[in-house]
Amino acid sequence: MYMSLRAALLAGAFAVAGTAALAEPVSLEQAVEKAIEAAPILKANEAAISAAEAGKRQAGARPNPVVSAEAENFIGTGPVDIFRQAEVTFTYSQQIERGDKRTARIGLGESEVELAKARARAARLDIAANVQRAYIDAQIAATVVRIASERLGIERELRREALRRVRGYKDPLFVETRSAARVAEAELGLREAEFRLRNAQNALAAYWGGEGQAVEVATELNQQGLATAGLADADTAVAEAAIDRSRSLVIVEQTRATQDYTISGGLRYLRDTDDVAAVAGISIPIGRFDKNQGNIERAQAERRQTEFLAEADRLARLRRLASLRADSDAALTRANGIITDVYPKTVRTLEQVREGYNRGGFRFSDIEDASNAIVAAQESWLDAMNRYRDLQTEIDRLTGRYDVAAAGESIP
Repeated sequence: MYMSLRAALLAGAFAVAGTAALAEPVSLEQAVEKAIEAAPILKANEAAISAAEAGKRQAGARPNPVVSAEAENFIGTGPVDIFRQAEVTFTYSQQIERGDKRTARIGLGESEVELAKARARAARLDIAANVQRAYIDAQIAATVVRIASERLGIERELRREALRRVRGYKDPLFVETRSAARVAEAELGLREAEFRLRNAQNALAAYWGGEGQAVEVATELNQQGLATAGLADADTAVAEAAIDRSRSLVIVEQTRATQDYTISGGLRYLRDTDDVAAVAGISIPIGRFDKNQGNIERAQAERRQTEFLAEADRLARLRRLASLRADSDAALTRANGIITDVYPKTVRTLEQVREGYNRGGFRFSDIEDASNAIVAAQESWLDAMNRYRDLQTEIDRLTGRYDVAAAGESIP
């Protein structure tokens, strides 16, 4: 399915005045790319990835050895007076990790790195969704300016016709006043539309620190059909990484139930005989009371919670996506129906009424009604397009339209 705003351009034929001629055309894809490159949150995500990688490196570190010196009988009374029978022992101790603790820590570190990368990938989609909404806002605003320009042109023509008939004593004086009021109202509408366009351009350019007046959005927006697309791989990657991390935490807690040994060896100096003897030792904790069972069970429960929450979120997004697609199709159908069928008929109706008015067959109120019907059709189109904008933006976010990783590109 390709959705085009070309039909919408039938609502007006006037170009946006001012600096538009000097503006740089920016496509939706370019706007998304520029915003992503400038987004501070992605710098924060890069820092989070670096932190996770540093944590992984630290997880692979082995316990530090311990060097100790111990003196016995170096001070006392009688035969053990100062240093007379002192015995000095120098030992080197090393904790021996058991139960694959180091491997489990490294695995946890790897899962945290993957989780940080997955979150960074999803953050790009959030930025893209916001930029897409702002871009379509600017497109709609530009079209509304053209609509308002056309309306002003129509009202000015009607005022000239009304003035001619009033001065020809074919219509009462108040018809000229009413026509002038409608022109004034159309002029206000155009100024408001131009103001909204400038705001929309500024809001869009703000995503990459640009100038709104230097931005010109495309007049056509081609929406690639995503009817068969599933949920975004980026969101799935976040859920899977979170589950992997919770599983790694279970493994870490399980390894902590295995007691570590500490072995030591060294030399002892015997002052009494001036001899040196070797010493050795081993320390084996007895896992009698603390087997880390509570932490293991907690980690297992948190793992199950993470898995259930991920599945619940996936199902909720699937239901939401199905609902959005139906509503989006309805909004788009309505917008296209209005601009291709209803609007041309209202324009033709006004032309026919104007012809009859010039021949004296209609009153000025009939022209007002026909002109108001055009305004109503334009407003209905605008409402439908705004709704379509909201729905399609959310659809593209849920399906990962701007997920560069899914397209095989690397994420910086």
